[in-house]
Amino acid sequence: MVVGVPKETKKDEYRVSMLPVGVEELVRAGHRVLVQRSAGAGSGLPDEAYAACGATLVDSAAEVFGAADLVVKVKEPQPPELALLRRGQTLFTYLHFAADRSLTEGFLATGATGIAYETLRDDRSRLPLLVPMSEVAGRMSIQEGAKYLERPQMGRGILLGGVPGVAPANVLVLGAGTVGANAAKVAAGFGANIALLDTNLERLRYLDDVTPPNIDCLYSDRHTIRERLGWADLVIGSVLIPGARAPHLVSREDLALMKPGAVIIDVAIDQGGCVATSRPTTHAAPTFVVDDVVHYCVTNMPGAVGRTSTYALCNATLPYVMQLAAGVDAAIQSSPAMRSAVNVYQGRIVYRAVADAFGLPCEPLP
Repeated sequence: MVVGVPKETKKDEYRVSMLPVGVEELVRAGHRVLVQRSAGAGSGLPDEAYAACGATLVDSAAEVFGAADLVVKVKEPQPPELALLRRGQTLFTYLHFAADRSLTEGFLATGATGIAYETLRDDRSRLPLLVPMSEVAGRMSIQEGAKYLERPQMGRGILLGGVPGVAPANVLVLGAGTVGANAAKVAAGFGANIALLDTNLERLRYLDDVTPPNIDCLYSDRHTIRERLGWADLVIGSVLIPGARAPHLVSREDLALMKPGAVIIDVAIDQGGCVATSRPTTHAAPTFVVDDVVHYCVTNMPGAVGRTSTYALCNATLPYVMQLAAGVDAAIQSSPAMRSAVNVYQGRIVYRAVADAFGLPCEPLP
């Protein structure tokens, strides 16, 4: 099979979808790998490293998409890439269809098959291709939150960990999954006070046993959220319903409960955001202010730390790329994990949460 690795074109995206070792493994298995020149530059991976492992270097994305049977990316296809996709081709990447109707409809029109990292579940119902980037985003959320709490960034002018004689910041984390747990852990290391909210009592019991005493694990309901919004200096939105649009846990009216200069980091923005006033932003222009509350809603947070993120992602994705390269339909038929990741099959939605997000028909996967 011909496997294509284009250069990512989303603004301030520095990750690449395959390491040189991945190219080597695919070539050893008898496949041909096309890599667009400078695809790995943002992650510190030169073209020479790919060529040495057997990649065929090409100059343009059009050459990659034109020849590849399987295209492996990091982010959802951008409009110029949608124009290059074709029927019979398979795209393996983060898709986040439920957050973007125009992307979904544009992809359906190509007739291609879309297999999403974010919905692939293993035999223990975990999300192995979402976890590494969730770990990165969770840890980054506190790093970015600490920065945007600074007064020059329109924040409250608070040092996250405080100093002797001055109280540390209060951090509210909505959702105790991988993002939330990593955010709480890093915030605890800074010395902040953390309220970690979730509706899964078993998850809360586990985290209560293994986290430091400055993390309060609390059941999430409407009253608790509103109470803690008034308490928080920094809010981390880390809610996830795999493949579906994130629910709004914070309304526009709720912002009136928050302190002027408080900061929201909405990590759920890839799936539409869990704050009603959130809208996608970029690393170049990451924040905006609504009702005196700073919103940070960058849709590709891990892209800023491309080297770390690329290695973490590719370590997880390579075994599945190898399965798909051996035969897409065979991999889908033989692997429950792969079936769980198919969102669109040959131009038809086969993933219920995506169809429900836009009231579109959902067909069974053949």
